[in-house]
This record gives sequence, C-alpha cells and structure tokens, in this order.
Amino acid sequence: MMQNAALKIVEEPQTMTNTEVGRIDVENAAVTFKGPKGKKIEALAPTDLVIDPGSFVSLIGPSGCGKSTLLKGVAGYMAPVEGTMKLNGREITEPGPDRVMVFQEFDQLLPWKTVKQNITFALLNGKKCASRAEADDVAMEYIKKVKLERFEDTYPHMLSGGMKQKLGLCCALIHDPEILVLDEPTTGVDPLSRQQFWQLIEHIRQSQTCMTVLVATAYMDEAARFDHLVAMNDGKILATGPADEILSRTG
Repeated sequence: MMQNAALKIVEEPQTMTNTEVGRIDVENAAVTFKGPKGKKIEALAPTDLVIDPGSFVSLIGPSGCGKSTLLKGVAGYMAPVEGTMKLNGREITEPGPDRVMVFQEFDQLLPWKTVKQNITFALLNGKKCASRAEADDVAMEYIKKVKLERFEDTYPHMLSGGMKQKLGLCCALIHDPEILVLDEPTTGVDPLSRQQFWQLIEHIRQSQTCMTVLVATAYMDEAARFDHLVAMNDGKILATGPADEILSRTG
C-alpha cells in the first residue's frame, strides 16, 4: 500500500526525459464534476506535469485517485475546467490520431464486428489500406502477432478480458500514434493474460522507440516495469521520478 506521507508534493513541472522534439505539457490543469445536490467534486486538482516523447510512464495510485481523468484529458476526451493540456505546444481540445487510448471498458471495440472485422475497419477507416483485400491481409498479420488466430471470426463479447485488450491494442496501433494511452489495461484479467499483455507492450516499446506510452495502474508489480512513475492520490500528483526511486519511497 502506498504511504502518502513519504512522498513529496510536486510544486513545479518536472521533465521526465530529454528527447529532442515535442512533449506533453499539463499546466495547472484541473477537472471537476457536479456531484449530488450540485456539490463540486474535484477529480483532478490543479496539476503541472511534463512528459517528453519516447517516455514509458505509469500513473500509479488507488482507484478514484485521478489517474484516468488525467489520461482522458491528455487523450482529448475530457477538457480541464481550468489550465491547459498541450501536445507539442498546441492545446489539446479533442481526440486525434496522434493520441490513441485503450479504455478499460473496451468502448473502442465494435460489438457487431468480429475480431478481424474490427481490425479491417480500423485499417480502412484510418486509410492505412487501399482495398478490402489488402486490409484483410494486414489484419491477419496483426492477429497473428497477438496470437488471436483461432478467434478471428469471434465477436468481442465472446472474448476473455485479456483477448479484448489485445484486440483493442491492435486497433490502436494501426493509427501509428505518437502517444499510446492505456487505462488500467489488466484490471480483471487473469495472471497469464496479464503476463502476455505486458510482453506484448515490451515488444511494442522495443520496436517503436519514439512512441510515448502512458499507462494507469493500481498494481505495484506492474509499475516496476516502467521507466518513470507519477504517484497520485485524491486527485493530486504526489511525486514523479524513476520507478525504482518512487517504489522505494512507497514501501
């Protein structure tokens, strides 16, 4: 369990890596909702954070701490009520193909289409293939990479949680995004599927080194896989830094 008292509140934005071009800037960004009887709920307190391209970053903290809210803001699905979130110096106002988010609820999958049809739809809709035949061939390459060959004609509701995550990841990577955002991707997934999922992420990381990967997780063992951590609680960033450093301070 995280020991919040051992973590230092972040006062200023902190650059995580020193790559040459572009970055995500979160500048005093806050997100609030209206709760029962109009009470204001602060999902994300005014927050400053800087992440450079190519970073492999995990947002770590308990459920309801603001991880998903921050990621949805970066992906363009949720606008801050104050402050800004920027990509390459431009304010983020909507989702875009340069930022792809795989949701925990698998909302990005089309339930009326099979595994293969979901992938071919993404290929054709994203203009990555010129014909249906080409899209079918490319879709099968993706399916083989994530070991879903036996399920190409299966609908999403018939897949396990781990299989859905693999399919969602395939559809996301088709767009060749600068930023890959994963919201608690292994919640409710069996141990073997969790291991296979992280092996797939590691392969992606090694083959697409310029891609920034942002992942929300509540699991300490998963957080240890990352280069940098952003520790959060109660809608606030408590600390950022190398994974081994942050984990040693959280007990």
